[in-house]
Amino acid sequence: MRMFARVILSAALATILMFQTAAECTQDKPGVAPVNQRYAGSKSCRECHERFYQLWSSSRHGLAMQPYNADFAKAKLTPQSSDVVIGKLVYRADLGKGVVSETGPKGTKRYKIEHVLGGKNVFYFLSPFPKGRLQTLPVAYDVNKRMWFDTAASGVRHFPGTSGGQTMNWKDSGYTFNTSCYNCHVSQLSNNYDLKTDTYRTTWAEPGINCETCHGPSAEHNRVMKETPKGQQPKDMKIISVKKFTPQQHNATCSGCHAKMSPITAAYPPGERFFDHYDMATLEDPDFYPDGRDLGENYTYTSWLMSPCAKAGKLNCVTCHTSSGRYRFKSDDKANNACMPCHEKHVKDAPAHTHHKPDSPANKCISCHMPMTTFARMNRTDHSMLPPTPSAAIAYKSPNACNLCHTGKDAAWADKYVRQWRTRDYQAPLLKRAALIDEARKRDWKQLSAMLDYIISKDRDEVFATSLIRMIPASGDARVAPALLKAMKDPSPLVRGATADALQHLRTRDAIRALVTATGDDYRLVRVRAAASLAAYPNLPLNEADKRSVQAANNEYLASITARPDQWSSHYNLGNYYLSRDDLSQAISSYNTSLRLEPRAVLVMVNKSMAYARLGDGKKADESLKEALKVAPDNPVANFNMGLLKAGQNDTKGAEQHLKKSLKADPQMAQAAYNLCVITAKDRINEAVTWCRKAADMRPEDPKYAYTLAFYLSQKGDRDEAVRTLQRLREKYPGYKDAEMLLKALSR
Repeated sequence: MRMFARVILSAALATILMFQTAAECTQDKPGVAPVNQRYAGSKSCRECHERFYQLWSSSRHGLAMQPYNADFAKAKLTPQSSDVVIGKLVYRADLGKGVVSETGPKGTKRYKIEHVLGGKNVFYFLSPFPKGRLQTLPVAYDVNKRMWFDTAASGVRHFPGTSGGQTMNWKDSGYTFNTSCYNCHVSQLSNNYDLKTDTYRTTWAEPGINCETCHGPSAEHNRVMKETPKGQQPKDMKIISVKKFTPQQHNATCSGCHAKMSPITAAYPPGERFFDHYDMATLEDPDFYPDGRDLGENYTYTSWLMSPCAKAGKLNCVTCHTSSGRYRFKSDDKANNACMPCHEKHVKDAPAHTHHKPDSPANKCISCHMPMTTFARMNRTDHSMLPPTPSAAIAYKSPNACNLCHTGKDAAWADKYVRQWRTRDYQAPLLKRAALIDEARKRDWKQLSAMLDYIISKDRDEVFATSLIRMIPASGDARVAPALLKAMKDPSPLVRGATADALQHLRTRDAIRALVTATGDDYRLVRVRAAASLAAYPNLPLNEADKRSVQAANNEYLASITARPDQWSSHYNLGNYYLSRDDLSQAISSYNTSLRLEPRAVLVMVNKSMAYARLGDGKKADESLKEALKVAPDNPVANFNMGLLKAGQNDTKGAEQHLKKSLKADPQMAQAAYNLCVITAKDRINEAVTWCRKAADMRPEDPKYAYTLAFYLSQKGDRDEAVRTLQRLREKYPGYKDAEMLLKALSR
């Protein structure tokens, strides 16, 4: 029997997707245009499109970023009345001088305010920093409350692979405009990042989102239109006409900025498919409640994909919003027109549907189906358009429209009323799938069969299915395999992409065959996820057609993980690619680059230790894990791997200490309980059996744990229970030879 399992070691290789929400950007000199002369700028549109130009230039899109000056400050801001204190430092904005002062034990520093971001709810301010960075300053302005506040303290951010949810220091790279955004506040951005010097020479054509962001380069269009006789229209206007877009094209064009996404290409051409250029966060992310409602900073596309109205295929972003970002139905007399004609009955007699008085705000469709919540002082509406679910508020504390309005009442009060008003229990299916998400997050697999059934059901929601697919491999259950193989045929590229990623954990012939097939998928997202999972199989015996398909997808994958060289996660994923291929020196080099960009990235340190361990350098493996535990002392993966390393060094006391810490941090880590069983069996057989029983209870579908329990029960002298355990195991897994052999030995 092998003493130490390596299941978690391989699990640590999972790709990290740094999902982004809104864009921010940087430069050396404001207003320096890119070299590409195909772009003529928004002012060139004014001659023929004056009315739209005026609407755009004053819109949130047009003013997504603007230069700071005294006129802006006078019109939009009020002086800071009290200091913002962060630790031992005191911050104050001086609007007249255009600086933010930082006063502390070492004196006072002043940071120039050069650019302004946002304005619908909050104004953020950017200051030039060394190496071409623009840094988001520590004080921001709440437009609605007309007050200044601490930028970083307004919301906790969750960064996978680092030390967890945290409030970041304002000088962190997460608040660096060049690093943390992706073209959503300026137009025609070129980051021009130099990895060797960690320096940006970022340029853009215009601040704000200009006409060419959605319509493409206009220089050739301008030339053609000027050469065309008045009153005529050329066959090819040399411009992207969004009027011809399908609903899917409209949604994709907007969602590059209005989604919590991870880019897989360097640029997005307007009108192309979303999942050819992005992956997307779903409910595995802690920024969502289990029922799918927004908790953190997500923007709209994930919840939009859950909307029954969006699924019908008729609605798109510009149904309700103008292309300049304005809402089309602000006036009370038009408030419900967006829901026509599909919901004409309810619109014409809203009180009968809402059970509220005719003059109540609740008779607006969006009041109940798109309630507004706030995160980091940013107001956002729920684009899932699902009905209020007070029972989910009771179970998961997620927001519901009833109590957002009736603040003096609780969710139980609201739940009673909606159940009186609706004879059909519309909340039940929403609660059922939310429960599956909640249990998967907790790694509670008692409902694994229901999770797998949901994934492959015909009426599955693609967001919920994707969320479960991303979490269930942690169960280690054999039943996952057939469900994933079926999910590879799902019509959603989001689901197929997540499945291709999950299949890396199944080292079976069928899984590899499915991944090879997926490298020829119609969507780039699926192809790159399949290539990532196949990275561990560089020498597969394939026919020529499959070789070409796998190689092409592999090239796309490498391009996708190097599309953002300024992101630590890119180099982490590249390190994993090399580690999978046993190119250990290159893996370590990539991990070192990742840690240079993000010194707190715990999983990078863990995987770096794995690379050193494979090289036989136990000392450096130990050093890397110590660094990880210094950053995150309770991290279960770091403690588990340190436990294995200590065990390999015959330090059983140290191994036991770290394995117990890993199990305390993650009570569902069966591998830790299993290894504790093996360690303690040397001199504490009763304790060993207890650990083995825990492992078997956590993973009843993994025969290894039940067999190990039976083995140590026999060592303890409890032959009868050992036999019963083996008999149950044999009934469930008739072909498990080790169990059969041990049972025969005990029966003599």
